[in-house]
This record gives sequence, C-alpha cells and structure tokens, in this order.
Amino acid sequence: MLTGPRVGVFVADDHPVVRDGVVTQLGPHRDIEVVGHAATAAEAVIGCRREQPDIVLLDLRLPDALAADVVPRLHEVSPSSKILLFTAFPEHAAVAPTLAAGACGLLVKDASGPALREALLQVARTGSYRATSTQASPARAPITPREYDVLRLVSAGHTNAEIGQQLGLSLNTVKTYLHNVMHKLGARNRAQVITNARVHGLL
Repeated sequence: MLTGPRVGVFVADDHPVVRDGVVTQLGPHRDIEVVGHAATAAEAVIGCRREQPDIVLLDLRLPDALAADVVPRLHEVSPSSKILLFTAFPEHAAVAPTLAAGACGLLVKDASGPALREALLQVARTGSYRATSTQASPARAPITPREYDVLRLVSAGHTNAEIGQQLGLSLNTVKTYLHNVMHKLGARNRAQVITNARVHGLL
C-alpha cells in the first residue's frame, strides 16, 4: 500500500482505453496514484496481492470471471482494499450481486475526471461511495439480481441442487428462477441460456 497521503488505485478492466483513460484523468492529481492494472481477474488477484491498493476499480465483467465472483478473491489477497464497481451499465443484473459480495459502491464509466477523483477520495475517506447526482442509465436489465445469481452458477456448471445449496434455495425455487431466465432469454435448455445470456451481455 502507498505510504503518505496518496490513495493507491488498482484498475481491473479488459479495455485498454478505459485503463489509459483512468491514468490520464488521475495523472494531474498528487493525492491519487494508479499503482497497477489488469485485464483479467487472474491478473487482478496477482496484482492486488502484490500492490495492496487502497481501492480497486473493478469492471463488471472480466474475460475470465464475473465481478461478483472476483470481489471475494480480491478481499482474500488484499483485505484492506475497497472495491469500487466501475461500469457503463449501472442497472445491469450483475450489479446487486456484486455489491452484496462486498463492493463498496458503483461508479458509472462516463463520469468526468473530477467526479472520478471525488469518488475515489470519498471511498478513501468513508469506505463507501454514493453518487451525489443522477446519471443517465441504460434500459433495466432483463433479469432480476436473484435470477442472475442462478444464471451465473449455471454458467459455472453447477447442478440445480448445488445452486440451491449455495444460495439457500429449495430445488423447486431454483427451477423456477431458471425457468424464468430461460423464458426471458428465449432459451430451451441450459446450454442455450448460457449462449443467449452472453449475447445479452449478462455473462
């Protein structure tokens, strides 16, 4: 972790333009420093273990993992790091599970440089972030956060029984959630629901 007053930030995002943009926006500010970046969850875990950043800016979806599954891994290797979800889709179904997993707030990617800095300083001061202004959001996600929980576990290869055990749901409840997801995404089986979810940007 950085010594002195500066806030150390680690950026986990698979888009170089986003990573470079964060560095550019924060460059003029002496109270914040980007200490590392990663394009995958695996790289983020390694980097955060090494750097012990004050804050991790975490994209909602990385190529090898979903944010809700990455948060606990980052907390394990860097317990004092605060994780701020950084996404262009604030109403995505993945947001609520990621916050429930331990992310301290959400910042929309179209935030200005000053807004980005203020969000990071707010997290450093208080341990959480709450937006102070209303920002435009895309259309609401087609599935609910709980349906998303079931979907991501299906995509990881878990059976309905295993999903029920992990989420504390009955087998029939899991089946109902999965049926609803399949209906909403126009899928007839588990393989198709995973494919269609990827098309919708859910996985």
